Amino acid sequence: MSVAQPVDIDRQLVDFALISAWMDEKGLPEGEFEDVTELGGGTQNVMLRFTRGGREYVLRRGPKYLRPKSNEVIRREATLLSALNGTEVRAPRVIAACPDDSVIGAVFYLMEPIEGFNPQTTLPELHAGDREIRRGMGLSAVEAIARLGSLDYQALGLGEYGRPDGFLERQVPRWLGELASYSSNEGYPGPEIPGVERVGEWLDRNRPAHWQPGILHGDCHLANIMFSYDGPEVAALVDWEMSTIGDPLLDLGWQLATRPEPGTSGARLFGALGQLGGLPSAAEMVEHYGRFSERDLSAVSWYTVLACFKLGIVLEGTHARAFAGKAPKQVGDFLHAITVELFEQAHRLME
Repeated sequence: MSVAQPVDIDRQLVDFALISAWMDEKGLPEGEFEDVTELGGGTQNVMLRFTRGGREYVLRRGPKYLRPKSNEVIRREATLLSALNGTEVRAPRVIAACPDDSVIGAVFYLMEPIEGFNPQTTLPELHAGDREIRRGMGLSAVEAIARLGSLDYQALGLGEYGRPDGFLERQVPRWLGELASYSSNEGYPGPEIPGVERVGEWLDRNRPAHWQPGILHGDCHLANIMFSYDGPEVAALVDWEMSTIGDPLLDLGWQLATRPEPGTSGARLFGALGQLGGLPSAAEMVEHYGRFSERDLSAVSWYTVLACFKLGIVLEGTHARAFAGKAPKQVGDFLHAITVELFEQAHRLME
């Protein structure tokens, strides 16, 4: 069967004749590709939504110009999300995956579409007009990561998905090394981050001695969560690029560290939600997490400081690249302002 290529889709991204043959081999419904739409997102990965044979799909692959680890990232995502199929965790449901990059020139997978909105880009009238619904959004996000961290990753076949041994011990040297690498960007004067070494030393001194490995999303702020249009519930956790087997309490620390406070630079990332506020307090978030997890929550502040440390260094990378002309200066300056806020938050928690 010949397949017409949708006019606006680059064959270098997705050749629908090749996709058609692959889907037929997988026994998926045959037919023409209809309603092909490119979806936006928080990453450079490509996502296309389409209908074929009466079934809706979203195809996800790496960017047009693949980075060194792009295929491995998508391959790992497909492995994890396939393992989560059938669990209570709200995540994209994988229909079929192609770990072989020779089919279309990149690893890809097909998943069910998610019916929901991203609060970074929009806030429906229902949510904007009801503070209690916004509070419920924050609590539902906490429940989602608590349920994720409570799964038995070994029973799900994810024993080789990460390296939990030494996970916490690796964090400070790993991210200080990343920060040092930014000096390779021409013109970058070095990190102007308040007390970065002091935060690292505090983290090493106060690191929890005992913890239980589990599945870690790794980047679970509100911009990487889709919410239901008709209520506060999480529709799906998305963008699993930083997922691994580690300490799931870092996901809780991440949500606490990135909780948008109206009037801050960080809140500007979340548009109307960041301006309106109404999310639960940190104490409410921790208490709610405990309803769905048996983990020891006595060191939550440590995990929040680690989240501030790690995310701040990640964002500083764009600031450094901006000096070398590899990113817009305005974006670099904005993300640097968030980095400074994160480290100020870390210092408050340390004290």
